[in-house]
Amino acid sequence: MTLIDNGVYVDGKRQHTPDSLDETFELTRTSGGMAWIGLYRPDDIELLAVAEEFGLNLLTVEDALAGHQRAKLEHYDTTLFTVLRPARYLDDVERVEFGELHLFVGPNFVVTVRHAESPDLGRVRKRLEQEPDLLALGPHAVLYAVLDQVVDEYAPVAAGLENDIDEIEDQLFGGDVEVSRRIYELSREVIQFQRAIAPLEGMVGTLRSNTGEFGIPDQLQDNLGDVLDHVLRLIDRVNAYRALLENALNLSSTLASNRLAETSIAQNEQVKRISSWAAILFAPTLIGAIYGMNFDNMPELSWEWGYPLALGAMVIMAAALYLTFKRNKWL
Repeated sequence: MTLIDNGVYVDGKRQHTPDSLDETFELTRTSGGMAWIGLYRPDDIELLAVAEEFGLNLLTVEDALAGHQRAKLEHYDTTLFTVLRPARYLDDVERVEFGELHLFVGPNFVVTVRHAESPDLGRVRKRLEQEPDLLALGPHAVLYAVLDQVVDEYAPVAAGLENDIDEIEDQLFGGDVEVSRRIYELSREVIQFQRAIAPLEGMVGTLRSNTGEFGIPDQLQDNLGDVLDHVLRLIDRVNAYRALLENALNLSSTLASNRLAETSIAQNEQVKRISSWAAILFAPTLIGAIYGMNFDNMPELSWEWGYPLALGAMVIMAAALYLTFKRNKWL
């Protein structure tokens, strides 16, 4: 079912748990309370019914149905439309999974449309139901609590990314040939994380500076300020991660170039050795080949010392070449 939770709150306390949206709309009108509707990947009919009842802007409804929106805050008459990009770190595959959450916040209602497993809005609802004084501040208290939960769930993601970066440092100096690919993949995740977090600074700042225009109670100023502090710290951490990964990628390229140069040098040394021994063996081979032609007019063939002289020439030439190559450090 797309309807995850559905409650009507009066003075910060849950008074009704309707079985249907129609009942929610009716109880909200008669009780003068606040409706909090939680939807998970709703279909067109369900979300359009909510939109018609609460007068939601159709453009925002289309955004909520289509998904794949950037994090943003928009104001339509008496309704705030907020898009958040929650994230969670998957330890088993060492990967960050990004979700999408849409919030419609009006004078007497909050509608959340979730497109992923995170954030845990059940925890938000339970927390606020245990703090009726905070929940009594109205729909904007729910908006604050959701923002706070999303930002809190960013902390394990940042810790997971930091651990991955530490592992990359070990791989870099361990000679892992796949490290460049891992750096690239991690850089992409950090950039996505940065895109999810960065807009929150302006969004929370806008909420704090326009409390009167948006109808946000003054009592939430400190709460929103606390969220903003956490956001700023996260932004600093993510910026540092991105810089570290850029340096790691540069270092990986440098180390790869050095390894390539070392390999080339080692290959050159091997070529020198092979060439040296080839030249040393070529000299006696040349003499042997000449005297193996069996021409008739080769007077030295009849010399008494012809054979020893040929052998001596082979040894002398081979020794001379060996000493020359040795002196030039080719051997």
